[in-house]
Amino acid sequence: MAFPYGANQEVGGPEGDSYGVVLVRTADAAAATAVLRRIRFTGWVAPARDGWLPVIAVPGVGAVASGRRGMVGVGEALAEHLGATVLTVRVVRDRQLALVAWSAANDDDRPREVGRYVSDPAREPGADEDVLSDPYGVEAAPALAEACGRPEVGGDLAEILAERLDPESVIESERLARVLRLLGLPTWLVAVAALPRAIPTGPGARELTRLGFGLLGPAGLLCARAARVVRRRRPPAPVLADPPRGGSGIDPWLL
Repeated sequence: MAFPYGANQEVGGPEGDSYGVVLVRTADAAAATAVLRRIRFTGWVAPARDGWLPVIAVPGVGAVASGRRGMVGVGEALAEHLGATVLTVRVVRDRQLALVAWSAANDDDRPREVGRYVSDPAREPGADEDVLSDPYGVEAAPALAEACGRPEVGGDLAEILAERLDPESVIESERLARVLRLLGLPTWLVAVAALPRAIPTGPGARELTRLGFGLLGPAGLLCARAARVVRRRRPPAPVLADPPRGGSGIDPWLL
């Protein structure tokens, strides 16, 4: 399935992968899976390691759960229902990286969003022509690092997120790999686009729980296939509800 770039962008370099991952700070896979089944999620749940439970969708750019939820919506639902810290990662054709985090470490013990980053808002599927391409949310790096338990790397994370990558030679999965290493998160996540085949350096196929429309087994795959038609027509909200915009730079008197 193809996903369009923003209208004002040309593609440079080879086309890359699209995928989404929600990392939940919990070891309770059963509770997380129950939430995913309730919201009719389609994707995979990997084993929890080092306190993080990965939830994966490929390509993960469109709606992957009920209520027109994309991966950001899935992350929000898991944070809310589990009361857990959550980091959502989404990569679009290796030309855009988005990060959204919710932290459970606050006064009222309810997770709240602490940071939202998009490397190139103009690459958002369906973006208008006047959306700017500058990285958005770099200032959230310290909060993102703290939510992941690595507050000391906030400055280094900001430097990585602020970089303007050359699309002819560098892909967003490379930036993401650096982010994951810095935050002490599993770097095999950059290879999840290989699913349903084996993930290079990642967990084996038998270690993954596959859900289709919230269901297990062949019935889930059939329901997910049927739901995919509807979900394609009802895409999720963009990561940025109000992306930064600029003028056309053309004097209207010259038109």
